[in-house]
Amino acid sequence: MALIEIKNLHAEVGGKPILKGIDLSIESGEVHAIMGPNGSGKSTLSYVLAGREGYEVTEGSVTFDGADLLEMDADERAVAGIFLAFQYPVELPGVTGMTFLKEAVNARRKAAGEGEIDAMQFLKMVRAKAKALGVTDEMLKRAVNVGFSGGEKKRNEILQMSVLEPKLCVLDETDSGLDIDALKVVSEGVNALRSQGRSMLVITHYQRLLEHIRPDRIHVLAQGKIQKTGGPELAHELEASGYADFAEAAA
Repeated sequence: MALIEIKNLHAEVGGKPILKGIDLSIESGEVHAIMGPNGSGKSTLSYVLAGREGYEVTEGSVTFDGADLLEMDADERAVAGIFLAFQYPVELPGVTGMTFLKEAVNARRKAAGEGEIDAMQFLKMVRAKAKALGVTDEMLKRAVNVGFSGGEKKRNEILQMSVLEPKLCVLDETDSGLDIDALKVVSEGVNALRSQGRSMLVITHYQRLLEHIRPDRIHVLAQGKIQKTGGPELAHELEASGYADFAEAAA
């Protein structure tokens, strides 16, 4: 049984149709990538899955871990195990990184009927995970993403993902704005989280991220629909030829 099953998904923003019939199935443990030109609907798909306001589903269904995802509020989806890494992570003035992580973990534990995590156990766990990602104690004491570089913001999001251990990780152009060194660190963090009990949907424009995070399947999204699906070799084809052919075919 697929962890997430998307069937004939249509969605619009401000009355404008963006997704025009998405069909996508991801098994538990699989990593899928979506590539496509600007305006194809990639970020819209990620926001629809996360439950962001303003993105209206007009047709179709999404089943996540056996439940109707579209009937859940955004916070219910997060508690159920969906994590969205943003293309442009937002700043949270006044909320330190450590406080944010602890509140998020305890919210998940409360929903599962568990007690709050022990403070010392939590601190030890976070520091170990943060060290592997190059996230310093000083960063964890600062307000979330405030004054962070692009690479620091992305490493901080991968740390959040590592601590929360979601069932489905949706990475919306997480390579955006990263230099080669930061890309390698972020990719290693993502790869460390790959497991049979966790699936990932990686959204990107470029092949370079997929050189580090090697997906099981790649889908080309253009004009609101998946136009082609293939293995990792499809990324090289797209790097060489671009998306023009798919856009024309969709039109």
